[in-house]
Amino acid sequence: MSRLLELSVTAVALSALLVVTSASGCASRTQSDPAMVAAWVRALYGVVRVERLSPPVASRLTAYAATALYAGLASVDRDLPALTGMLNGIPELPRAVDATRYDGSIVAVVAEKLVLDSLLREGLPTTHSAIAQLADSLKTDRVSHGVIPAARARSDSLGRRVGLAIVAWSRADGFDATRGRQYLPPAGDSLWFNDTPASNYATQNESAVSEFVALDNPANHQRAGNVSDRGLILSRPKPAAARTLPAVNISGATEPYWHELRPFALRSWNACPLPQPPQYGIDSSSALFANARTVYQTKQTLTAAQRITALYWADNAGETGTPVGHWLSIAGQMISERQLSTNSAARLVLATAVAQADAYIAAWGYKYQFNLLRPRSYIRRMIDSAWEPQIPTPPFPEHPAGHSSQSSAAASVMTALLGVTPFTDSTSVSLGHAVRAFASFQAASEEAGQSRIYGGIHYPSGNRAGLALGRCIGDTVSARLQLTRVE
Repeated sequence: MSRLLELSVTAVALSALLVVTSASGCASRTQSDPAMVAAWVRALYGVVRVERLSPPVASRLTAYAATALYAGLASVDRDLPALTGMLNGIPELPRAVDATRYDGSIVAVVAEKLVLDSLLREGLPTTHSAIAQLADSLKTDRVSHGVIPAARARSDSLGRRVGLAIVAWSRADGFDATRGRQYLPPAGDSLWFNDTPASNYATQNESAVSEFVALDNPANHQRAGNVSDRGLILSRPKPAAARTLPAVNISGATEPYWHELRPFALRSWNACPLPQPPQYGIDSSSALFANARTVYQTKQTLTAAQRITALYWADNAGETGTPVGHWLSIAGQMISERQLSTNSAARLVLATAVAQADAYIAAWGYKYQFNLLRPRSYIRRMIDSAWEPQIPTPPFPEHPAGHSSQSSAAASVMTALLGVTPFTDSTSVSLGHAVRAFASFQAASEEAGQSRIYGGIHYPSGNRAGLALGRCIGDTVSARLQLTRVE
């Protein structure tokens, strides 16, 4: 099956699945249904995967979407605190004067769809179709359970006002100013450069950005004479002019200006301090050499269980929902497992999405500040010239580990809401991974961080720094959102 057909079928199947799931999950209920929140979580995972977004871009998308969903419910239900003062720069959002005249679920669905339509304005037709079908099915379900036409019309209007306010807020976060800016990595022995081997490019040397990646053309620009009918079918490149939804580009540099975006809860991108990475050195007594040797020796003795762990948490952009979607999926699973109320579900998804978004802003700021080279570059230079990591090295600097940062941040807010509790994760069953059990959310985040060492793409120092950074961010988000334990 061609990649074009495969992805189109995936998106269509996703929309059909969501319609069935969300409709059946709302059966015989008249109150707002937490299954509605879980349905949007599943939809966002599919959007990130099919649109082949990088983790930072995915985190922004999901954070604004989660905000819209929460704000829609909060506009009718006064038990949900207003977000003004909790998130940076967010305006006072519309709220119903008489809540009995509105349906909170419809308000939330309308606001969510409007915000996603704005953020995904360059998205694929199948993406828009999946979102539209899900929104329509959820609204229709509310009507079938007693929402009268007048209440639906009022709720539609309020949802549009909430959504438009969040769209305006999103457009002032600095994202647009980072689009299209060129980046030239600084040169130096200790500094990161993208030395991704050609074997890691998409099939036939194609990427999501261009139909052809020539080995002497690392900028990944298409050249005359490289286009073929087969290439058009296999690669389905996004338009070169696409600005808001760039596909991940393994041969480039992912979002070097991401720290310029306005954080959601952090007062500034570097509000949580981070220690300096290990000092570069070329002898065996240097701290960086010791870190690299650990990575090298880990792969030499990698067990089958460790290899599975590396692949389980790989969450490669362009193939999965990225780490962002993975942790949101875990949050979505907790909605049914813990039988959360709609309000608690919305708070959980909002906190998880915001914590991850701020983790990417902070981690990316430090990554490009320190610009530390990856283990592959150092090990091949200093230890073994033929060495390759277990999983592909991502196209951005090393310190701190992004997986560790965002996983720790997500685990922190989830623990604040749900406590220290065992859980199972079935996110990656569709990718061939077995359901995995964890003693706690923190234990899962620590395994996610360690998996990057098993995979050969991070130093132990980068993992430790990321876990600490994520905990700080998670604590900050918990304080700003006034999270309390769900009983």
